[in-house]
Amino acid sequence: MGKTCSFYLLGLFLFFFSAKGMGNPIESQAIQAANDQQQEIVAIAKKVADWQIEHFSENYHGKNAPKGWIAGALYLGMFDWAELSGETTYFDWLKKVFNRQYWQVADRMYHADDICVSQTYIDMFHKFGEEKMIIPTIARIDWVIDHPSLGSLFIDYNKPSTYERWSWCDALFMAPPVYSRLYAFTGDDKYMAFADKEYKATYFQLFDEEEGLFFRDSRYFDQQEANGRKVFWGRGNGWVIGGLAEILKTLPASDKTYRPFYEELFVKLATRLAELQCPDGYWHASLLDPESYPSPETSATGFIVYGLAYGINQGYLPAERFLPVVKKGWKALTAAVESDGKLGWVQPVGADPRKVTREMTELYGVGAFLLAACELYQLSN
Repeated sequence: MGKTCSFYLLGLFLFFFSAKGMGNPIESQAIQAANDQQQEIVAIAKKVADWQIEHFSENYHGKNAPKGWIAGALYLGMFDWAELSGETTYFDWLKKVFNRQYWQVADRMYHADDICVSQTYIDMFHKFGEEKMIIPTIARIDWVIDHPSLGSLFIDYNKPSTYERWSWCDALFMAPPVYSRLYAFTGDDKYMAFADKEYKATYFQLFDEEEGLFFRDSRYFDQQEANGRKVFWGRGNGWVIGGLAEILKTLPASDKTYRPFYEELFVKLATRLAELQCPDGYWHASLLDPESYPSPETSATGFIVYGLAYGINQGYLPAERFLPVVKKGWKALTAAVESDGKLGWVQPVGADPRKVTREMTELYGVGAFLLAACELYQLSN
């Protein structure tokens, strides 16, 4: 056979023996690296979640705070983290908070912010099956559908009727995923038909085709940043991509009536946002003028990383294009976590780009971080 050929066959035999009998070393290293990455994600998510639970009452503020949108975004991330961690203590904490408020939504009948909490109520109902968890939500949503607002989409804070509908982009995170959940849960088309009509009205009002981004609301149509560019808020567009992920997560996979629009918009917005990531890995408070807002901003970054990671996991976004963006964003997010688990660099409550410092934190920033962590974990599988 000849010495060269004999050595070749021996080498081939040893290769297949190591790959099939003992495990491919390269494959084993990749598996170990993925396991290590997952452990790191779990460790930092636990630290952040535990710190926030300990400091929960210190960080919410405003009327109806535990039922409002600030806490509502946290609950979403905490629910996903509870599922991933498998620790019942997090579900126990959510139950404790929700039982204290009798699973009620906040006061304003039409306001999108005041039903954000219902997303987690419905998720809890699916897990635990207690009707008390969804009765107030269904009552509110049914009333709104039966008595639709005729308010304008041109927002004016002196006219309450102008924010009864989804006239600002944040609302696309707060309310539509409640309706998509009820549609999936009940099978009743009235929920998604209403949400789809209102969502598209907001889309046509606020989406800028030229830039591929959402204005915060109509007041910003003619405003400019210091560099002359249009004003597009980082977290505002983060709310939208996060809300789209929640809609797509909860719409039935077989749905052909509604999914195509939301899938197409999701890919369009995700692609544009990926282009706007800053060299430091963050999306800053202003998407088109980051030089005027040089500080990191973790709430925008958290929601965008969450959306992009979800898109990769579901096959909407090609990993070769978007995974480096997600990894860079996640590295930036984890750099904003203090040793005790406090997440910093969270832009405070507001309607437009603002200055941010490392000491600033908010519940919604932690919610975004936990949502992103859970999707990152799935990416490592």
